[in-house]
Amino acid sequence: MSTPDTAPVLQRLSTLDRFLPLWIVLAMAIGLGLGTAVDGLDDALDSLSVGTVSLPIALGLLLMMYPVLAKVRYDRMATMNTPETRRMLVASLVLNWLIGPALMFALAWLLLADQPEFRTGLIIVGLARCIAMVLIWSDLSCADREATALMVAINSVFQIVAYSLLGWFYLTALPDLLGLDTEGFSIGIWEVARTVLVFLGIPLAAGALTRVIGVRRRGEQWYEQRFLPRIGPLALYGLLFTIAMLFALQGDQITSRPLDVARIALPLLAYFGLMFAAGFLIGRRIGVGYARTASLAFTAAGNNFELAIAVAIGVFGATSGQALAGVVGPLIEVPVLVALVYVALWIRRRWYPAEDAAGRRPPARPVADGT
Repeated sequence: MSTPDTAPVLQRLSTLDRFLPLWIVLAMAIGLGLGTAVDGLDDALDSLSVGTVSLPIALGLLLMMYPVLAKVRYDRMATMNTPETRRMLVASLVLNWLIGPALMFALAWLLLADQPEFRTGLIIVGLARCIAMVLIWSDLSCADREATALMVAINSVFQIVAYSLLGWFYLTALPDLLGLDTEGFSIGIWEVARTVLVFLGIPLAAGALTRVIGVRRRGEQWYEQRFLPRIGPLALYGLLFTIAMLFALQGDQITSRPLDVARIALPLLAYFGLMFAAGFLIGRRIGVGYARTASLAFTAAGNNFELAIAVAIGVFGATSGQALAGVVGPLIEVPVLVALVYVALWIRRRWYPAEDAAGRRPPARPVADGT
């Protein structure tokens, strides 16, 4: 019988998650087809707008954020107070909020210096820390599920406070300080903060309230095993709907510039690999064991593309290059992080043989505690 770490990784993903890159490509194709076949669709979508966000796209963005935030165990934030946990959390904060944004800023300017819209879009992606599919990568790699949930909860709350400030710093203040030519582009704190409050604040409050009410009325087992699996696919449906609408609006730009997708993908590939490696090296350095090191690495490597897309659309519009950069993100992230799950399991066998051997033993039978 295959143990969790030896069973094929792809077989342990749901059908929806396993073929996510395919669904994204299909959504792109449907969007391009709609944009070409339906005259005036882009004008119709623009006419149903509040600010720079089309209402149908706004609904799709909120729909894809809510199930993700309903999964977060916010109560875990105060229950893991140990020295090892504190070391892990400090390392997570450094990786997610200092190293990650700085690395994406450097890669964006290095590889997309001549493409200010794509460069800005990637920086926006780098600021959005992972709160969604990292839970899947954590389980597949036999990481510490509770540690991952704790880091996800902290990232969820921290983004409300930090995202807009870091957006202003990396998109306006730091380029000015370094003398980089932003071609007249600048962004205010309130522009980003307003979008974050709407597209993260609303689903965050709804998700937290749903968990409190659901657990209180029906119990945690029902909430985790019955309710969450039912609403989970809504996140993917919202993402695919949003992508289809974006590509319906951006059809001409995309079909006329196919190499742009490849250029956006290159810094993303470098980012995922470097952040994953940094997470494992730091975790090994601080001695938190394989399971928590893997949680640290995947939390650092992944990004919250839902939020990045929402911010790009909210600040720059659905037809912007910034929005396109955000859309390319999940297309690249899923296959890369699936591959990194295999890398993590290989590292466990090589660097953590004792934990690997323990993980392969059959589970012990429960012993009655006498109560």
